[in-house]
This record gives sequence, C-alpha cells and structure tokens, in this order.
Amino acid sequence: MPTPFRTLTPDAQYHDDAVVERAAANGLLDLVTLRERGADAIPDAEWQAAEAILLWHECPIAPDLVPRLKKCRIIVRCGAGFDHVDLKATGAAGIPVCNVPDYGTSEVADHAMALMLTLRRNIVQYNDRVRADPVAGFDWSGPATTIRRIRGQSLGIVGLGRIGTATALRAKAFGLSVLVYDPYLPWGQEIALGITRMPDLHSLLAQSDIVSLNAPLTEETHHIIDAAAFSAMKPEAVLVNTARGGLIDLDALHAALKDGRIAAAGLDVMPQEPPEPDHPLMRDFKAQPDWIKGRLIVTPHAAWYSVESQTDA
Repeated sequence: MPTPFRTLTPDAQYHDDAVVERAAANGLLDLVTLRERGADAIPDAEWQAAEAILLWHECPIAPDLVPRLKKCRIIVRCGAGFDHVDLKATGAAGIPVCNVPDYGTSEVADHAMALMLTLRRNIVQYNDRVRADPVAGFDWSGPATTIRRIRGQSLGIVGLGRIGTATALRAKAFGLSVLVYDPYLPWGQEIALGITRMPDLHSLLAQSDIVSLNAPLTEETHHIIDAAAFSAMKPEAVLVNTARGGLIDLDALHAALKDGRIAAAGLDVMPQEPPEPDHPLMRDFKAQPDWIKGRLIVTPHAAWYSVESQTDA
C-alpha cells in the first residue's frame, strides 16, 4: 500500500473522529483533524506537512499562509463558497482549489423558505408570547407587523445558481410570483423555470415583497444590499440571506429595520462569524426593544446542515 497522503482538516465542523472521511479514504489518507478558527491557531508544522487540505469555513487561506503550504497539492473546500480562499495566491503557488457545490442545495433552499415563512407568519413572536403567558399570550391579535398572505406575493431572488433555482421552485409551490436578478444567467433560463427576469437590482428590489440573497460573495457583490438598496425596497418587504454575510451592509440593515424601511430580516450568515456582539444590530437583537421583536431572526450559519449534507460535504 502506498504511503498515506497527509490530509489536514483545520476547521472541522463535525464532532466525531472523521468517521465519514476515514471510511471513504480506506487507509489512503493520513487524516489530521483540528477544530480551530483561524490559521494562527494551527502550528506551522501542520501546515507545512499537509499534502492536502479539507477546508470548512472557519479558517481562511490568506496570502501570508500560502508560503507555509510547502507540500500542499490540493485544497478541497467542504462546501460551495470559496470566498475565504485567496485564489490568486494559491494559483501562483500552483495549488488547485475545488469545492463541493451540490452538497447542501436542498438544505439551504429549505432554510431560506423556513425564514420567509417564519417571518411572514410571525412564528417567533407568537411562540414567545405563548411561552411567556400561556393564557394571555394565547391571542392571535397581538403585534403582527410582518404577517401577509404568501400566495400572490413576489419573491425576488438575487443570484439564480443551484440554490437560487431550488428556492425559486419551492417558492412557486407556495404560490409566490418569482422575480430574478442575475447578470450572469443565460438568457432563456428564466423562461424554462416560469419566472421573470429583472433588468437590474433596483427593479427587483422595488417590486419584491420578499428578497432572497443567493449570490456568491465577490468584489462585485460585497454590500450589494446597502442603504440605497434598502431605500428601493417596499416598507413591508422581508429580506432573507442564506448566502454570505458580506452581501449586506449591516449598519444599513440596522437603520432600515429601526426606521421601518423594511418589515423584517432573516439572516443565516453574518459579515463576521461569530458575529460581533457589540455591533448595534446584535446589541438590539439581544436586548429585544419593542421595535425589533419578531422582525429579526438570526441562525448560526446552519442553513447548509443536515445529517445527510454533512456526510455529502
């Protein structure tokens, strides 16, 4: 048998001893499994010895790290997004990078729909009121600023890749009219899906009752949802982000929610993960002043997860 290929997982998102990976490797890989956040927490010796890297999303591969990857022949991103891998640096070093784009398509689309439905049906606030007082709280007529009939509303999807498409199909089943903005979408694909292509982001935001972000994070899409974008949205609109936190200007989101420029937001991703607890949005989310109750949901970058998707990744 050949010498096992030394394979480093610096930021494993599972809690067992790489059971799935060991079974798949069948003795061909020497698996080193760590659970760190950030490259500096990992000894140089581990980076230098790694012949392959299985990367989740807690450990960026920055330009200053790449020279330490002296033996590395491939980096595999255990997921779809690779915005935290510096492709210029890895390319210059001759290290190929690949991803696993299909592992969690269903889960992320399901999660996006769950956030939309939870906000549109006021689930969190109803639950909190009944839990606080099962008698007085058992009343549908309390504050319900986000509740609207789903059927007949317009869902605007920003980015129609695998997950955006899966979300569109689910939304159509709920009777939503689906709009899409994606400048890289081949012409005619929207016709095949029975959805409407919008000429620009502003037009999509202005016509959408719900907006779902499904685009990758690039220089082009960084803060694509900023103060100007919120000004274009309907005041009763709901924003859902299961893609990347950097798509939204968090300061602008805080202001838009507080000023009533949008109705609600559901976030599975943040610009910094874990989020900065002292950011005004997170402070208010924790303190729950009346204006934010039932209008903001935050989940911990969990949209990708199921037992099955973790195995597939």
